[in-house]
Amino acid sequence: MQKINRNVVLALLSLTSLVFLLFQLCYYKFYLSQKHVVRKFLGLISSHNIPVYLIDPLILGLVDKDIEQIRSSPDGPSPECKYFCAPRDFTTFALLDKTWKHEVDLFRTAEKMGFQWLKIINKDPRLDGMDDLSGMEIPLHYIFKLASHAIHLVVFYERSGNFLWHGPLRLKQHMDRKFVPFRKLHFGRYPGAYEKTELLLVSIDALKVQIPKNPSSFLEEVSHSRFLECRYREARAFFQLYSDDASLDAVEFRKKAKSLLHLAALTLNNLGVNFWLSSGTCLGWYRQCNIIPHSKDVDLGIFIRDYKADIIPAFQKAGLPLKHKFGKVEDSLELSFQREDDVKLDIFFFYEEDDHIWNGGTQAKSGKKFKYLFPKFTLCWTEFVELKVHVPCETLQYVEANYGPEWKVPVKTWDWKSSPFNVQDNGVWPIDEWDNVIQIY
Repeated sequence: MQKINRNVVLALLSLTSLVFLLFQLCYYKFYLSQKHVVRKFLGLISSHNIPVYLIDPLILGLVDKDIEQIRSSPDGPSPECKYFCAPRDFTTFALLDKTWKHEVDLFRTAEKMGFQWLKIINKDPRLDGMDDLSGMEIPLHYIFKLASHAIHLVVFYERSGNFLWHGPLRLKQHMDRKFVPFRKLHFGRYPGAYEKTELLLVSIDALKVQIPKNPSSFLEEVSHSRFLECRYREARAFFQLYSDDASLDAVEFRKKAKSLLHLAALTLNNLGVNFWLSSGTCLGWYRQCNIIPHSKDVDLGIFIRDYKADIIPAFQKAGLPLKHKFGKVEDSLELSFQREDDVKLDIFFFYEEDDHIWNGGTQAKSGKKFKYLFPKFTLCWTEFVELKVHVPCETLQYVEANYGPEWKVPVKTWDWKSSPFNVQDNGVWPIDEWDNVIQIY
Protein backbone atom coordinates (compact mmCIF):
# COMPACT_ATOMS: atom_id res chain seq x y z
CA MET A 1 0.00 0.00 0.00
CA GLN A 2 2.83 2.33 0.83
CA LYS A 3 4.51 1.46 -2.49
CA ILE A 4 1.38 2.34 -4.44
CA ASN A 5 1.02 5.62 -2.65
CA ARG A 6 4.64 6.44 -3.35
CA ASN A 7 4.17 5.75 -7.09
CA VAL A 8 1.04 7.83 -7.21
CA VAL A 9 2.81 10.72 -5.54
CA LEU A 10 5.76 10.46 -7.91
CA ALA A 11 3.43 10.35 -10.90
CA LEU A 12 1.56 13.43 -9.71
CA LEU A 13 4.79 15.29 -9.10
CA SER A 14 6.07 14.38 -12.58
CA LEU A 15 2.78 15.50 -14.18
CA THR A 16 2.83 18.77 -12.24
CA SER A 17 6.43 19.42 -13.29
CA LEU A 18 5.55 18.72 -16.93
CA VAL A 19 2.56 21.05 -16.87
CA PHE A 20 4.64 23.78 -15.23
CA LEU A 21 7.39 23.30 -17.83
CA LEU A 22 4.87 23.55 -20.68
CA PHE A 23 3.38 26.67 -19.09
CA GLN A 24 6.84 28.24 -18.87
CA LEU A 25 7.57 27.39 -22.49
CA CYS A 26 4.27 28.89 -23.68
CA TYR A 27 4.73 31.92 -21.45
CA TYR A 28 8.27 32.47 -22.69
CA LYS A 29 7.21 32.02 -26.31
CA PHE A 30 4.37 34.53 -25.88
CA TYR A 31 6.68 37.12 -24.35
CA LEU A 32 9.43 36.51 -26.86
CA SER A 33 7.13 36.75 -29.85
CA GLN A 34 6.43 40.45 -29.27
CA LYS A 35 10.08 41.42 -29.18
CA HIS A 36 10.63 39.16 -32.18
CA VAL A 37 7.91 40.99 -34.16
CA VAL A 38 9.31 44.39 -33.16
CA ARG A 39 12.81 43.30 -34.20
CA LYS A 40 11.54 42.08 -37.58
CA PHE A 41 9.58 45.30 -38.10
CA LEU A 42 12.62 47.45 -37.29
CA GLY A 43 14.63 45.37 -39.73
CA LEU A 44 11.93 45.88 -42.35
CA ILE A 45 11.81 49.64 -42.08
CA SER A 46 15.61 49.88 -41.76
CA SER A 47 16.04 48.05 -45.07
CA HIS A 48 13.90 50.76 -46.70
CA ASN A 49 15.53 53.68 -44.83
CA ILE A 50 12.29 54.69 -43.12
CA PRO A 51 12.92 56.78 -39.96
CA VAL A 52 10.20 55.67 -37.54
CA TYR A 53 10.20 56.40 -33.82
CA LEU A 54 8.56 54.76 -30.83
CA ILE A 55 5.46 56.49 -29.42
CA ASP A 56 3.85 53.58 -27.57
CA PRO A 57 2.59 55.17 -24.31
CA LEU A 58 2.96 52.01 -22.22
CA ILE A 59 6.55 51.39 -23.30
CA LEU A 60 7.53 55.08 -23.15
CA GLY A 61 6.12 55.19 -19.63
CA LEU A 62 8.56 52.44 -18.61
CA VAL A 63 11.39 54.06 -20.56
CA ASP A 64 10.77 57.43 -18.90
CA LYS A 65 11.41 55.91 -15.47
CA ASP A 66 14.85 54.72 -16.62
CA ILE A 67 15.61 57.53 -19.08
CA GLU A 68 18.81 58.75 -17.42
CA GLN A 69 20.23 55.23 -17.30
CA ILE A 70 19.15 54.61 -20.90
CA ARG A 71 20.78 57.84 -22.09
CA SER A 72 24.04 57.08 -20.33
CA SER A 73 24.31 53.45 -21.43
CA PRO A 74 24.91 52.81 -25.14
CA ASP A 75 23.86 49.18 -24.78
CA GLY A 76 20.75 49.82 -22.73
CA PRO A 77 20.10 49.72 -19.00
CA SER A 78 19.91 45.95 -18.53
CA PRO A 79 20.35 42.69 -20.45
CA GLU A 80 16.91 41.50 -19.35
CA CYS A 81 13.94 42.04 -21.67
CA LYS A 82 12.01 44.72 -19.82
CA TYR A 83 10.26 46.96 -22.33
CA PHE A 84 9.27 44.95 -25.40
CA CYS A 85 8.45 41.72 -23.57
CA ALA A 86 5.32 42.58 -21.63
CA PRO A 87 2.14 40.87 -22.88
CA ARG A 88 0.57 43.30 -25.36
CA ASP A 89 -1.38 43.00 -28.58
CA PHE A 90 0.50 45.75 -30.40
CA THR A 91 3.38 48.24 -30.32
CA THR A 92 3.01 51.78 -31.65
CA PHE A 93 5.49 53.68 -33.82
CA ALA A 94 5.26 57.01 -35.67
CA LEU A 95 6.33 58.14 -39.11
CA LEU A 96 6.66 61.65 -40.54
CA ASP A 97 4.92 61.69 -43.90
CA LYS A 98 7.54 63.78 -45.68
CA THR A 99 10.29 61.25 -44.87
CA TRP A 100 8.82 58.36 -46.88
CA LYS A 101 6.91 57.88 -50.15
CA HIS A 102 7.60 54.37 -51.50
CA GLU A 103 5.07 52.20 -49.72
CA VAL A 104 4.60 49.60 -52.49
CA ASP A 105 8.15 48.26 -52.12
CA LEU A 106 7.73 48.16 -48.34
CA PHE A 107 4.53 46.14 -48.57
CA ARG A 108 6.15 43.60 -50.88
CA THR A 109 9.06 43.12 -48.53
CA ALA A 110 6.71 42.94 -45.53
CA GLU A 111 4.71 40.13 -47.15
CA LYS A 112 7.88 38.19 -47.90
CA MET A 113 8.79 38.47 -44.21
CA GLY A 114 5.41 37.04 -43.21
CA PHE A 115 3.65 40.29 -42.26
CA GLN A 116 0.02 40.96 -43.03
CA TRP A 117 -0.70 44.64 -43.46
CA LEU A 118 -3.58 47.10 -43.50
CA LYS A 119 -3.58 50.68 -44.78
CA ILE A 120 -6.12 53.23 -43.50
CA ILE A 121 -6.69 56.33 -45.64
CA ASN A 122 -8.98 59.33 -45.39
CA LYS A 123 -9.41 62.84 -46.77
CA ASP A 124 -6.59 65.36 -46.32
CA PRO A 125 -8.00 68.19 -44.16
CA ARG A 126 -5.01 70.43 -44.93
CA LEU A 127 -6.45 71.05 -48.40
CA ASP A 128 -9.88 72.06 -47.13
CA GLY A 129 -10.76 75.72 -47.31
CA MET A 130 -13.51 78.18 -48.06
CA ASP A 131 -13.06 77.77 -51.81
CA ASP A 132 -12.67 74.01 -51.98
CA LEU A 133 -13.44 70.88 -49.97
CA SER A 134 -10.70 68.44 -50.88
CA GLY A 135 -11.47 64.92 -52.02
CA MET A 136 -7.83 63.81 -51.95
CA GLU A 137 -7.12 60.90 -49.61
CA ILE A 138 -3.89 60.34 -47.72
CA PRO A 139 -2.54 57.43 -45.61
CA LEU A 140 -3.18 57.98 -41.91
CA HIS A 141 -2.39 54.63 -40.28
CA TYR A 142 -0.67 51.35 -41.15
CA ILE A 143 -1.01 48.06 -39.29
CA PHE A 144 1.62 45.30 -39.72
CA LYS A 145 0.68 41.99 -38.10
CA LEU A 146 2.85 38.94 -37.57
CA ALA A 147 1.57 35.97 -35.55
CA SER A 148 -0.28 37.33 -32.51
CA HIS A 149 1.40 40.74 -32.38
CA ALA A 150 0.82 43.89 -34.46
CA ILE A 151 2.70 47.08 -35.15
CA HIS A 152 0.60 50.23 -35.35
CA LEU A 153 2.35 52.85 -37.49
CA VAL A 154 0.83 56.33 -37.08
CA VAL A 155 1.50 58.84 -39.86
CA PHE A 156 2.14 62.43 -38.73
CA TYR A 157 1.75 65.43 -41.04
CA GLU A 158 2.97 69.00 -40.68
CA ARG A 159 0.27 71.67 -40.45
CA SER A 160 0.55 75.33 -41.33
CA GLY A 161 0.45 76.21 -37.63
CA ASN A 162 3.92 74.62 -37.32
CA PHE A 163 2.80 71.50 -35.47
CA LEU A 164 2.31 67.80 -36.18
CA TRP A 165 -1.09 66.21 -36.75
CA HIS A 166 -2.36 62.67 -37.13
CA GLY A 167 -5.78 61.69 -38.39
CA PRO A 168 -8.48 59.41 -37.00
CA LEU A 169 -8.53 55.68 -37.63
CA ARG A 170 -11.79 55.02 -39.48
CA LEU A 171 -12.22 51.63 -41.17
CA LYS A 172 -13.84 51.39 -44.59
CA GLN A 173 -16.82 49.05 -44.90
CA HIS A 174 -14.84 46.30 -46.67
CA MET A 175 -12.06 46.16 -44.06
CA ASP A 176 -11.60 43.30 -41.59
CA ARG A 177 -12.68 44.67 -38.21
CA LYS A 178 -11.11 41.71 -36.44
CA PHE A 179 -7.68 42.23 -38.00
CA VAL A 180 -6.43 43.63 -34.67
CA PRO A 181 -8.24 44.77 -31.49
CA PHE A 182 -8.78 48.27 -32.89
CA ARG A 183 -10.52 49.56 -29.76
CA LYS A 184 -7.34 48.98 -27.77
CA LEU A 185 -5.14 51.12 -30.04
CA HIS A 186 -3.72 54.19 -28.30
CA PHE A 187 -3.91 56.45 -31.35
CA GLY A 188 -6.71 56.99 -33.86
CA ARG A 189 -9.85 57.27 -31.74
CA TYR A 190 -9.73 60.93 -32.72
CA PRO A 191 -7.28 63.23 -34.57
CA GLY A 192 -4.34 64.49 -32.51
CA ALA A 193 -2.05 67.55 -32.49
CA TYR A 194 1.53 67.56 -31.17
CA GLU A 195 4.51 69.84 -30.97
CA LYS A 196 7.45 68.92 -33.15
CA THR A 197 9.79 66.82 -31.07
CA GLU A 198 13.49 66.09 -31.04
CA LEU A 199 14.35 62.42 -31.30
CA LEU A 200 16.91 60.37 -29.40
CA LEU A 201 18.45 57.10 -30.63
CA VAL A 202 18.66 54.61 -27.75
CA SER A 203 19.13 50.93 -27.12
CA ILE A 204 16.38 49.19 -25.18
CA ASP A 205 16.10 45.42 -24.88
CA ALA A 206 19.07 45.19 -27.27
CA LEU A 207 17.09 46.99 -29.99
CA LYS A 208 18.13 50.35 -31.46
CA VAL A 209 15.10 52.63 -31.62
CA GLN A 210 14.37 56.34 -31.81
CA ILE A 211 12.20 57.84 -29.09
CA PRO A 212 11.07 61.39 -28.21
CA LYS A 213 14.00 63.08 -26.48
CA ASN A 214 11.72 64.00 -23.59
CA PRO A 215 9.33 61.04 -23.14
CA SER A 216 7.45 62.60 -20.22
CA SER A 217 6.59 65.72 -22.25
CA PHE A 218 5.38 63.59 -25.14
CA LEU A 219 3.27 61.43 -22.83
CA GLU A 220 1.70 64.57 -21.37
CA GLU A 221 0.78 65.65 -24.90
CA VAL A 222 -0.80 62.27 -25.65
CA SER A 223 -3.37 62.70 -22.90
CA HIS A 224 -4.38 66.18 -24.17
CA SER A 225 -3.92 65.78 -27.93
CA ARG A 226 -7.49 65.68 -29.26
CA PHE A 227 -7.87 67.88 -32.34
CA LEU A 228 -10.95 69.47 -33.94
CA GLU A 229 -11.00 70.61 -37.56
CA CYS A 230 -12.55 73.89 -38.58
CA ARG A 231 -16.00 73.23 -40.06
CA TYR A 232 -15.43 74.51 -43.58
CA ARG A 233 -18.56 72.90 -45.01
CA GLU A 234 -20.76 74.69 -42.48
CA ALA A 235 -18.78 77.92 -42.95
CA ARG A 236 -19.45 77.83 -46.68
CA ALA A 237 -23.14 77.37 -46.00
CA PHE A 238 -23.02 80.34 -43.61
CA PHE A 239 -21.48 82.62 -46.22
CA GLN A 240 -24.07 81.58 -48.79
CA LEU A 241 -26.67 83.07 -46.45
CA TYR A 242 -24.62 86.00 -45.13
CA SER A 243 -22.02 87.49 -47.43
CA ASP A 244 -18.57 87.97 -45.97
CA ASP A 245 -17.37 91.48 -45.23
CA ALA A 246 -14.52 92.07 -47.67
CA SER A 247 -14.17 95.80 -47.03
CA LEU A 248 -10.75 97.34 -46.45
CA ASP A 249 -11.63 97.91 -42.79
CA ALA A 250 -12.59 94.24 -42.32
CA VAL A 251 -9.44 93.02 -44.04
CA GLU A 252 -7.28 95.33 -41.92
CA PHE A 253 -9.03 94.28 -38.70
CA ARG A 254 -8.57 90.58 -39.42
CA LYS A 255 -4.91 91.18 -40.19
CA LYS A 256 -4.38 93.00 -36.89
CA ALA A 257 -6.45 90.47 -34.92
CA LYS A 258 -4.42 87.59 -36.37
CA SER A 259 -1.18 89.31 -35.41
CA LEU A 260 -2.52 90.00 -31.91
CA LEU A 261 -3.65 86.39 -31.46
CA HIS A 262 -0.21 85.12 -32.47
CA LEU A 263 1.48 87.52 -30.04
CA ALA A 264 -0.89 86.52 -27.22
CA ALA A 265 -0.31 82.83 -27.89
CA LEU A 266 3.46 83.30 -27.87
CA THR A 267 3.32 85.26 -24.62
CA LEU A 268 1.06 82.81 -22.77
CA ASN A 269 2.83 79.73 -24.14
CA ASN A 270 6.16 81.11 -22.89
CA LEU A 271 4.59 81.41 -19.45
CA GLY A 272 3.17 77.87 -19.65
CA VAL A 273 -0.40 79.19 -19.29
CA ASN A 274 -3.15 77.23 -21.03
CA PHE A 275 -5.79 79.32 -22.80
CA TRP A 276 -8.54 78.92 -25.38
CA LEU A 277 -10.53 80.94 -27.91
CA SER A 278 -13.53 82.37 -26.12
CA SER A 279 -16.62 84.50 -26.80
CA GLY A 280 -16.69 86.10 -30.26
CA THR A 281 -13.32 84.69 -31.30
CA CYS A 282 -14.54 81.16 -30.56
CA LEU A 283 -17.82 81.85 -32.37
CA GLY A 284 -15.89 83.07 -35.42
CA TRP A 285 -13.84 79.87 -35.53
CA TYR A 286 -16.83 77.58 -35.06
CA ARG A 287 -19.33 79.37 -37.30
CA GLN A 288 -17.27 80.77 -40.14
CA CYS A 289 -13.67 79.56 -39.77
CA ASN A 290 -12.48 83.13 -39.50
CA ILE A 291 -12.31 86.18 -37.27
CA ILE A 292 -15.61 88.07 -37.11
CA PRO A 293 -14.70 91.52 -38.49
CA HIS A 294 -17.35 93.46 -36.53
CA SER A 295 -16.27 91.93 -33.18
CA LYS A 296 -13.48 94.53 -32.80
CA ASP A 297 -11.46 92.51 -30.28
CA VAL A 298 -9.83 89.15 -29.57
CA ASP A 299 -11.24 87.07 -26.71
CA LEU A 300 -9.35 84.40 -24.76
CA GLY A 301 -10.30 82.25 -21.78
CA ILE A 302 -8.04 80.98 -18.97
CA PHE A 303 -8.95 78.83 -15.98
CA ILE A 304 -8.27 80.80 -12.81
CA ARG A 305 -6.20 77.87 -11.51
CA ASP A 306 -3.71 78.69 -14.29
CA TYR A 307 -3.43 82.37 -13.39
CA LYS A 308 0.10 83.68 -12.91
CA ALA A 309 1.14 87.08 -11.59
CA ASP A 310 3.62 87.24 -14.49
CA ILE A 311 0.85 87.59 -17.09
CA ILE A 312 0.50 91.37 -16.92
CA PRO A 313 4.27 92.11 -16.96
CA ALA A 314 4.77 89.61 -19.80
CA PHE A 315 2.19 91.31 -22.02
CA GLN A 316 3.56 94.75 -21.20
CA LYS A 317 7.04 93.52 -22.10
CA ALA A 318 5.60 92.23 -25.40
CA GLY A 319 4.38 95.74 -26.17
CA LEU A 320 0.76 95.40 -25.01
CA PRO A 321 -0.05 97.87 -22.20
CA LEU A 322 -2.80 97.03 -19.71
CA LYS A 323 -6.04 98.86 -20.58
CA HIS A 324 -8.08 97.71 -17.62
CA LYS A 325 -8.14 95.17 -14.83
CA PHE A 326 -11.49 94.24 -13.32
CA GLY A 327 -12.18 91.90 -10.40
CA LYS A 328 -9.61 89.98 -8.43
CA VAL A 329 -8.08 86.52 -8.51
CA GLU A 330 -10.69 85.21 -6.09
CA ASP A 331 -13.64 86.62 -8.04
CA SER A 332 -14.49 87.77 -11.58
CA LEU A 333 -10.98 88.59 -12.82
CA GLU A 334 -10.64 89.94 -16.35
CA LEU A 335 -7.78 91.72 -18.10
CA SER A 336 -7.71 93.86 -21.24
CA PHE A 337 -4.61 94.89 -23.17
CA GLN A 338 -4.47 97.34 -26.05
CA ARG A 339 -1.99 99.41 -27.98
CA GLU A 340 -3.13 102.86 -29.07
CA ASP A 341 -5.48 102.64 -32.10
CA ASP A 342 -5.12 98.86 -32.19
CA VAL A 343 -7.24 95.76 -31.58
CA LYS A 344 -8.10 95.04 -27.94
CA LEU A 345 -7.21 91.72 -26.28
CA ASP A 346 -9.68 90.57 -23.62
CA ILE A 347 -8.69 87.75 -21.25
CA PHE A 348 -11.49 86.24 -19.17
CA PHE A 349 -10.71 84.01 -16.21
CA PHE A 350 -13.03 81.07 -15.61
CA TYR A 351 -14.04 79.62 -12.26
CA GLU A 352 -15.06 75.97 -11.82
CA GLU A 353 -18.04 74.93 -9.69
CA ASP A 354 -19.45 71.45 -9.11
CA ASP A 355 -21.86 71.52 -12.06
CA HIS A 356 -20.83 74.52 -14.17
CA ILE A 357 -18.07 76.98 -15.09
CA TRP A 358 -18.39 80.75 -15.09
CA ASN A 359 -16.55 83.97 -15.80
CA GLY A 360 -17.35 87.42 -14.48
CA GLY A 361 -17.84 90.92 -15.80
CA THR A 362 -17.71 94.35 -14.15
CA GLN A 363 -19.32 97.66 -15.15
CA ALA A 364 -16.77 100.32 -14.28
CA LYS A 365 -19.13 103.26 -13.69
CA SER A 366 -21.53 101.44 -11.34
CA GLY A 367 -19.47 98.61 -9.86
CA LYS A 368 -22.14 96.13 -10.98
CA LYS A 369 -21.02 92.52 -11.30
CA PHE A 370 -22.18 90.04 -13.91
CA LYS A 371 -21.73 86.30 -14.21
CA TYR A 372 -21.72 84.19 -17.40
CA LEU A 373 -22.51 80.50 -16.88
CA PHE A 374 -21.23 77.66 -19.09
CA PRO A 375 -21.66 73.89 -18.93
CA LYS A 376 -18.47 72.09 -17.98
CA PHE A 377 -16.09 71.54 -20.88
CA THR A 378 -12.68 70.15 -21.78
CA LEU A 379 -10.10 71.57 -24.17
CA CYS A 380 -9.17 70.40 -27.66
CA TRP A 381 -6.65 71.67 -30.16
CA THR A 382 -7.55 73.28 -33.45
CA GLU A 383 -5.83 75.28 -36.18
CA PHE A 384 -6.97 78.88 -36.54
CA VAL A 385 -5.32 81.68 -38.53
CA GLU A 386 -2.21 79.45 -38.93
CA LEU A 387 -1.98 78.85 -35.19
CA LYS A 388 -2.32 75.76 -33.01
CA VAL A 389 -4.72 76.86 -30.31
CA HIS A 390 -7.23 75.44 -27.84
CA VAL A 391 -11.00 75.59 -28.13
CA PRO A 392 -13.66 73.95 -25.94
CA CYS A 393 -14.12 70.36 -27.15
CA GLU A 394 -17.85 70.72 -26.51
CA THR A 395 -17.91 73.78 -28.74
CA LEU A 396 -21.59 73.74 -29.67
CA GLN A 397 -22.70 73.69 -26.03
CA TYR A 398 -20.17 76.44 -25.23
CA VAL A 399 -21.36 78.67 -28.08
CA GLU A 400 -25.04 78.01 -27.40
CA ALA A 401 -24.57 78.87 -23.72
CA ASN A 402 -23.13 82.25 -24.68
CA TYR A 403 -25.15 83.12 -27.80
CA GLY A 404 -28.30 81.02 -27.52
CA PRO A 405 -29.97 78.80 -30.15
CA GLU A 406 -29.77 81.56 -32.80
CA TRP A 407 -25.95 81.69 -32.73
CA LYS A 408 -25.80 81.06 -36.49
CA VAL A 409 -27.37 84.45 -37.19
CA PRO A 410 -24.81 87.31 -37.15
CA VAL A 411 -25.57 90.12 -34.68
CA LYS A 412 -23.70 93.39 -35.10
CA THR A 413 -25.16 95.22 -32.10
CA TRP A 414 -24.08 93.56 -28.87
CA ASP A 415 -24.37 94.66 -25.26
CA TRP A 416 -22.11 92.55 -23.04
CA LYS A 417 -24.37 93.27 -20.00
CA SER A 418 -27.63 92.03 -21.54
CA SER A 419 -27.11 90.34 -24.92
CA PRO A 420 -25.35 87.13 -23.80
CA PHE A 421 -27.77 84.23 -23.36
CA ASN A 422 -26.02 83.14 -20.15
CA VAL A 423 -25.59 86.46 -18.33
CA GLN A 424 -26.77 86.88 -14.74
CA ASP A 425 -26.62 89.79 -12.28
CA ASN A 426 -24.02 89.04 -9.62
CA GLY A 427 -24.37 91.90 -7.16
CA VAL A 428 -22.22 95.02 -6.78
CA TRP A 429 -18.62 95.45 -5.70
CA PRO A 430 -18.33 97.07 -2.26
CA ILE A 431 -17.27 100.70 -2.69
CA ASP A 432 -14.23 100.21 -0.44
CA GLU A 433 -12.92 97.61 -2.96
CA TRP A 434 -13.32 99.70 -6.09
CA ASP A 435 -9.75 100.92 -6.16
CA ASN A 436 -8.61 97.32 -6.25
CA VAL A 437 -11.25 95.69 -8.48
CA ILE A 438 -11.85 98.51 -10.99
CA GLN A 439 -8.57 99.68 -12.49
CA ILE A 440 -8.60 101.62 -15.77
CA TYR A 441 -5.40 102.84 -17.41
